[in-house]
Amino acid sequence: MTASELPGIPLTPDQWRQVEALTRSLDPMQMRWVSGYFAGLDAGSRHPPSQPAPSAAARGLTILYGTETGNAAELARSLDAVLKDKGLAATLCDMADYKHRELGREQDLLIVVSTYGEGDPPQPAAGFFEFVEGRKAPRLDGARFAVLALGDSTYEFYCQAGKRLDQRFEELGAQRLAERVDCDVDYEDQAAAWIAAVAERLAGEAQAVPAPVAAMPAGTAPPPAAVHDKRNPFPARIVENIALVGRGSSKETRHIEFSLAGSGLAYEPGDALGIAASNDPAVVAALLEVLALAPEAEFEFKGQTLTIAEALTHRFEITAATPRFLDYWAMLSEAAFLKQLQQEDRAGERSVFLRTHHVVDIVRRFPVAGVMPQGLVSALRPLQPRLYSLASSLAAAPDEAHLTVAPVRYSLHGSPRSGVASGLLADRGEVDTLLPVHVQANPHFRLPADDVPILMIGAGTGVAPYRAFLQEREARGAGGRSWLFFGERNFRTDFLYQTEWQGWLKDGTLSRMDVAFSRDRAAQANGAGKVYVQHRMKERSREVFAWLEEGAHVYVCGDAASLAPDVHQALIEIVAHEAHTGREAAEDYVRSLQADHRYQRDVY
Repeated sequence: MTASELPGIPLTPDQWRQVEALTRSLDPMQMRWVSGYFAGLDAGSRHPPSQPAPSAAARGLTILYGTETGNAAELARSLDAVLKDKGLAATLCDMADYKHRELGREQDLLIVVSTYGEGDPPQPAAGFFEFVEGRKAPRLDGARFAVLALGDSTYEFYCQAGKRLDQRFEELGAQRLAERVDCDVDYEDQAAAWIAAVAERLAGEAQAVPAPVAAMPAGTAPPPAAVHDKRNPFPARIVENIALVGRGSSKETRHIEFSLAGSGLAYEPGDALGIAASNDPAVVAALLEVLALAPEAEFEFKGQTLTIAEALTHRFEITAATPRFLDYWAMLSEAAFLKQLQQEDRAGERSVFLRTHHVVDIVRRFPVAGVMPQGLVSALRPLQPRLYSLASSLAAAPDEAHLTVAPVRYSLHGSPRSGVASGLLADRGEVDTLLPVHVQANPHFRLPADDVPILMIGAGTGVAPYRAFLQEREARGAGGRSWLFFGERNFRTDFLYQTEWQGWLKDGTLSRMDVAFSRDRAAQANGAGKVYVQHRMKERSREVFAWLEEGAHVYVCGDAASLAPDVHQALIEIVAHEAHTGREAAEDYVRSLQADHRYQRDVY
């Protein structure tokens, strides 16, 4: 494979060296002129005179989005707004709320969907995928579609959810309005270009013929624009940062409180707080040292002059390595091993390598002299906010946001490593520190009406949103029953928020609580091994099923790799046992809970 074939760097090694040489010879003003010159050439090549297209004025137009953290929903709303500006009416709908029977009637479908974990669809969109990929999916002859796929290139099955829908819609007979676009975590520019291109084509076809405004399904109306959001975060002050675990705990978990006073930010229980974290100065210094780059070295970036130290601290991801960086470093170093990893049939090995090597590890292992700052940052992803479930309710803690954080700690290649945001909060998040924050809404993890029972299942920091739930219900005087299943390692040291749960049990805000401490000897006295929340659920099988039959909503928060699937299986087994039915019928029962929004998960 040559450098010109690499998705991240469409240049040959000789071309790249010429670009690097030219860059060294230009001053900032000359660089801006060259940048504008090439941008003009690019715009001319990408926007040739449009060809006549069949009229789409009379065609129905639907925007469907599948989202886990809200990014796909935000882009779908942006697409809807652009279409409206061009006089086009679209129906905007979350895949979680979409009526499957409508699919066979669709004419033009615009899909915005993210990928969750290793190629899975977002949790709320699982039912839509199951229907579309199943035998009951209708033929879509005469329909047209376009897919905008969001993903994370550090995963092997990058943008797989979007790829699945793109392929499936083609199999069902639909025609593409536009080629699928796959976006990495720095999706903004690519997504904006896709939105503009699709909207331009549809507007041209419609020839500005007015159409009636389609009704927006209930619950999908965009929230009012916030003064502070992901692009304009609020500098929130840390007012509390304390250890939640007791002395001798094998874990590290902290309770952190931010002041939102004066921000105008509002949230609901179930939402998340986004932290615009910065990289550890020690990690930045180590990378600069191995690259032999002076911290004060300046370069031009999007019309700004930055130092490389500033850029690596606040602007770019410098821990997790990506295929983009692998392509770049393979080209610079000409290392045979890296070039082998770029081959299509080495996807599994490439994924393992990237998971086990940070940027600095690759640079150390395959050294290159004379790296230019501008070239380096072109191969790095923008530093993305980290999301944490809110552990507070504004009804109980006005102008505050509380988090429950377990710092990520591990060793790699003989040196200790920490999570970007969790390490910042635990190690450098002193009281009065200001950190940029925004609220990320999570409409798929919401409390029901005050009189509806709730079953809350979580382990470790997954208990955070349930603290917010009970604060909210206590403040509202809600009468609905509530049952908490909580798991951790040891009762004596790791019973997070123990006093608060006991207080809510005493006053009736919390009706029941069952706990599982997996490393306590007493919990393993029966010789059955470690006890987790799913075991406690099955021990209370009859009562759990009775709550479900009485309309309870089920919530699961915590680890996606083990907790979520284990609890899911436990629910199926409980239903099968108590309803005296087969597994297939029990699975249908649990699926119906999901379809009715009575089974909601917030897993990571």
